Amino acid sequence: MWDDNACWDDETSPSNYVPQPGMPESTVAPSYKSHRTEKHTDRRETRSRGEPSSGRGDRVRLKVQSHIIPKIIGKRGATVQELRTRTNARIDIDNDRSDSSSMGAITISGDPESVKAAEKAINDIINSGSTDSSRNFNRPPRSGFSSGYSNDRQSSDERSNRYDHVGAGSGWSKTSDSSSYRGSGGGGGGGSRGRDNDFYNSGQRSTNKLGTSHHSFNSDAYAPSDEIIDWASVNKAADDAAKERWAKCPPLVKAFYNEQKEVAQMSPAEVAAFREANNNIVVERTFKDKAGEHRPIPNPVCEFHQAFGDFPELMEELRKQNFTKPSPIQAQAWPILLQGEDLIGIAQTGTGKTLAFLLPAFIHIEGQPVPRGSRGGPNVLVLAPTRELALQIEKEVAKYQFRGIKAVCLYGGGDRRAQINVVRGGVEILIATPGRLNDLVQEGVVDVSSITYLVLDEADRMLDMGFEPQIRKVLLDVRPDRQTVMTSATWPDGVRRLAQSYMNDPIQVYIGTLDLSATHTVTQLVEVIDEEDKFHRINEFVRDMRPTDKAIIFCGKKTRADDLSSEFMLSGIPCQSIHGNREQADREQALEDIKSGAVSILIATDVASRGLDIEDITHVVNYDFPRNIEEYVHRVGRTGRAGRSGISLSLMTRSDWAVAAELIKIMEEANQEVPDEVRNMATRFAARQDRGGGRGGRERYGGNRRW
Repeated sequence: MWDDNACWDDETSPSNYVPQPGMPESTVAPSYKSHRTEKHTDRRETRSRGEPSSGRGDRVRLKVQSHIIPKIIGKRGATVQELRTRTNARIDIDNDRSDSSSMGAITISGDPESVKAAEKAINDIINSGSTDSSRNFNRPPRSGFSSGYSNDRQSSDERSNRYDHVGAGSGWSKTSDSSSYRGSGGGGGGGSRGRDNDFYNSGQRSTNKLGTSHHSFNSDAYAPSDEIIDWASVNKAADDAAKERWAKCPPLVKAFYNEQKEVAQMSPAEVAAFREANNNIVVERTFKDKAGEHRPIPNPVCEFHQAFGDFPELMEELRKQNFTKPSPIQAQAWPILLQGEDLIGIAQTGTGKTLAFLLPAFIHIEGQPVPRGSRGGPNVLVLAPTRELALQIEKEVAKYQFRGIKAVCLYGGGDRRAQINVVRGGVEILIATPGRLNDLVQEGVVDVSSITYLVLDEADRMLDMGFEPQIRKVLLDVRPDRQTVMTSATWPDGVRRLAQSYMNDPIQVYIGTLDLSATHTVTQLVEVIDEEDKFHRINEFVRDMRPTDKAIIFCGKKTRADDLSSEFMLSGIPCQSIHGNREQADREQALEDIKSGAVSILIATDVASRGLDIEDITHVVNYDFPRNIEEYVHRVGRTGRAGRSGISLSLMTRSDWAVAAELIKIMEEANQEVPDEVRNMATRFAARQDRGGGRGGRERYGGNRRW
């Protein structure tokens, strides 16, 4: 007997017969008939009326091709089990491969009605090519531009290059990484919930409850089609469908800036002097070589009233926060965003990037011509890489009360039901991590088609964490004429590609240089040490801390963070730890304890290296040196914030020699003293590379690799 619990995957099973459009469901494929001389169009071999089978009155034996059997069994036996339950018939499957015709047998027994129902269901599965018996056995084959079955019977690889269409009235969007077109669903926000759009930028179908809904064809059995796809027509159809969809959106207003006279009259020399004096601000069109006319870049503002003079309520909120003047990135970003331009802000953490995009967002929400209750959903979406950063942004929103604007933070690990209730109660700002947002969009809870102001905060970190597919999937359902803001601490190729795909002639503001660099307010200390001596050294460091000091100690692994935390607690040293395996409530408590001063030491993995705003951290310790130099910069950036000075101590072992050369560049750029041991490490690693030794392979966190 066939194993009903076998896990079948259409990508590894033989190809399946698919009836052509217009062919009656009862018609047997010629390939099946060729294996039999008898006329059994219903695949019935014997029928014994009144013959008992397990105490029942009817028994039918069906002959089918062996490669059809897995479709009837389903994934882990789910399909056949569902058939048994639904029809109340006994269904036994035997795939007798000794049969020269490669036929299998299905025996159905039970009362006449049950047998008839089960027989019809099995025949429908075979004729329709469906693997999902629970949905609709009579579902017709997909047609049109679908990447499902077609006359040419393309392989699954070939179908990944086809044109996908999801229902009438659906939107269209061309992915940037392939020529596949994905339907974004009708009605906006959450349109990606359609079965055929569950995977972004992929020809692969999603799995369902009873089996796989994607299909693979045997290239040996079916020749590829010679049909030529007219991509010009396809692209035109996509553009027309997108225009039709987004034409229904309400009007959008993005320009609210009233440039003050003293700002407008600044000479080019005065503007250049101001930018140089404020951390060497550099402003330019990101894609300035792109053809077309570019609007002038607005001058920076020197005072709050020059940006928000028309909004006295915001001015009052700023006064409550005791700010004296805008930070460098705020001084240049506010005029750009209030003018309605797309912005890319590149600066180290702790430079005021959050407020740079948040205050213009308030004005954007309030300035739309459609009343809030009639907009169909929130106007502002802020995507953040981690739940800690998302919660921090939510707290920042709560500091500024502006005309009743409400926000909600959507993140994995939080109370899902509570988050849904807040969304349904009505909010203007969504702050979310990509995973939880996609979850709620697919559930129909969140409609992102109403979003008109989009922020990708810490975009480089989101890409590092592998969130690019989720980001691109969400953006399919956000109106294309939105205003987009992207913040980043670095400018890698991935971030540049994302900006090129989803931003409209953005203006780039970066503080200092685009080259990777650590903040100059931090004294960087590096010690080369043996792995077994690390704990003794960190103990010395902790006991030398002053009562007013606060430190974050970074570890490379969650287990290392837990072990170090336990050792400190056993030694009577109060501390907290934060990493991805801790419950959300524990992570929030750890942050609250370090902020309030209940503990002075936070032991963390890289989950805390970005976006956490703890202004009075005096020391950062790299107990385990980070995997790459970018993470080193972000870890070091946890101290020396908001104009304060700080100290970083990094413990390097000989297994870290591959990053020594990059570390030297970072330290020299910040005018730091580089230890001779680090220079020797870089020299010896370079010599090894010259000898053809490659990167040498770093044995992370505990390796004793020798030179």
